[in-house]
Amino acid sequence: MTAVPDSSPDARVVRTRNDILAAALKILADEGQEALTHPHLARVAGYSRATVYKHWPTRADLLQDAFHWLHDMPHHTPTGDLREDLVAELTMFRTVIRTYRVDRLLAVLADLAVSSAQMAHVRDQMVADGEAVVRSLLGTVTHGPALDAAALMLTGFVINAAMLHGGPPDDELIAAAVDLTLAGIRAED
Repeated sequence: MTAVPDSSPDARVVRTRNDILAAALKILADEGQEALTHPHLARVAGYSRATVYKHWPTRADLLQDAFHWLHDMPHHTPTGDLREDLVAELTMFRTVIRTYRVDRLLAVLADLAVSSAQMAHVRDQMVADGEAVVRSLLGTVTHGPALDAAALMLTGFVINAAMLHGGPPDDELIAAAVDLTLAGIRAED
């Protein structure tokens, strides 16, 4: 009987890739995209340049994988109470911004997307994934342009506060934004 090769990735390879991608995101958030070079990343991550180049031969590959790594950000699991679910999801988004510095990473990604179709695709996927729960919740009470506007208002206000007002909104402000948005949707009916 022939042994079937194990197709699961080696745990050491997974750990190495995760360490390097985490370091890449840290560099992007702390120092900006110009600082993300293979040699600098190798120093920060604590791996050899050869290891970094082996996994990501080009900077574009590295950037794409680093931002794809963010796709697994946590979301609130809906309970059925629309208002509370929206508040909880936006609160989770705020936590993700604080923990992973997503506001700074989105600024870098937006800049990269201007000149790279590949990074524009990464941005579009990241935004779609990030807004999915809010859109799903709002989709139970509105649709079409109103759904798009409501989703943009809620997710956009969290990122706007983080990027342009010194930090993400507090609990009271999140609740007020949800209440205003839901009141606007109800008034539309």
